[in-house]
Amino acid sequence: MLRTHTCGELRREDGKKTATLCGWVSSRRDHGKLIFIDIRDRYGITQVVFVPSVSKEAHSIAEKLGPEFVIKVTGEVVVRPDKMINKDVPTGEVEICASELEILNESQVPVFEIDDTADVSEELRLTYRYLDLRRKKVMQALQVRHKLCATIREFLNKYNFMEIETPVLTKSTPEGARDFLVPARMSPGKFFALPQSPQLFKQILMVSGIDRYYQIVKCFRDEDLRADRQPEFTQLDMEMSFVEEEDIFALTENLFKEIFKKIKGIDLPIPFPRLSHADAMKKYNSDKPDIRKEGEDFAFVWVVDFPMFKYNEQEKRWDSEHHPFTSCRDEDMEYLKKGDYGKAISRSYDLVLNGNEIGSGSIRIHKKEMQKNIFDIIGLEKEDAEKRFGFLLRAFEYGAPPHAGVAYGIDRIVAILTGLESIRDTIAFPKTQKGNCLITDAPSDVDKKQLQELGLMTLNKGGKDA
Repeated sequence: MLRTHTCGELRREDGKKTATLCGWVSSRRDHGKLIFIDIRDRYGITQVVFVPSVSKEAHSIAEKLGPEFVIKVTGEVVVRPDKMINKDVPTGEVEICASELEILNESQVPVFEIDDTADVSEELRLTYRYLDLRRKKVMQALQVRHKLCATIREFLNKYNFMEIETPVLTKSTPEGARDFLVPARMSPGKFFALPQSPQLFKQILMVSGIDRYYQIVKCFRDEDLRADRQPEFTQLDMEMSFVEEEDIFALTENLFKEIFKKIKGIDLPIPFPRLSHADAMKKYNSDKPDIRKEGEDFAFVWVVDFPMFKYNEQEKRWDSEHHPFTSCRDEDMEYLKKGDYGKAISRSYDLVLNGNEIGSGSIRIHKKEMQKNIFDIIGLEKEDAEKRFGFLLRAFEYGAPPHAGVAYGIDRIVAILTGLESIRDTIAFPKTQKGNCLITDAPSDVDKKQLQELGLMTLNKGGKDA
């Protein structure tokens, strides 16, 4: 290792030790014979002093340092006098008196100051994201994200869940948003789709006998973006066999209790309150109500008993309120038989935190005939249903167990935990509101040869071959 300690590690008890730090020059202050710098890495910041009488060579090199130079510095850890202690940083009781300094790499003057208080446009930040990520606030969001995912995995592994990856190249089965399509070179004229969710695969895993599945997974939707949307986003996806709503609620509540204890130091009260969809709309005029009271900062609520269907006035047909793989309450099956679809209540549930829907799930349909019946109600022709979902219906013929699932938005949870308004700041390399990656300039043109290999051509605005 080039370093003996990180820049956030040294404390008073390390006094008189010899330490070597590596990092970036955060600031430099030249006081004539003494030169002070702050050296920074993702763990923190440490002050270094260069004194000619200790090392003339190190002092000479320090005169050349600029902001964001990458350096390696070695010296004695010195405990600072009480009146010189910097109480704003954990390393503020000590500094390093440098005996050696090596410039590992120089840097151009950054296009913006690496400081949380700097007023920088989002366009500039995302274009130079590698600089933006050095800022404390952005780095902390990624650290919280890491800790969140680690906590989730540790918790679910204790409950006998298996983490299983599902395909990224899959079949196009539109689920309300546009699919991202991927041309299949070896099957000209045909396309894969990037998954909007692993919904069908996780249900097939239940048929396979894997009774407890989870995955922290990328999902893709080609839709108009807002602060809380990205074309690619991450969710915690879960599915379980032989369970009912109470099992999902209890597991989820204990999971979030663990998350908030480890990340925020908050002892979250459980169980979470519940509201029917009808009561939420009546009391809050919203199906994702903010039930916070003045003074827990965090208020969870389950919204349950959603309608099974909603009527699409434009298309003059019924649509699924949740998705077409959601079960109906047993006592409402008669409404389906009578064609009184507007009265049927589904076995779906949303988890809402501070007015944000952070998760959604349902008890699934696990019988082929019931699934076909739901497809009929929403106007999905038999041939179209077979074309889109035939593989799921076939799986249901081979002993599908009762099962249920839920998915939670990782990006949104991190934003709430860190107090960020946009989920873009919780993602290492996010897209803009127009769906562009400014750091790589994607999406971009491709060579005509690549298009020809795929049997594709692009058209200009006039409809001619571009």
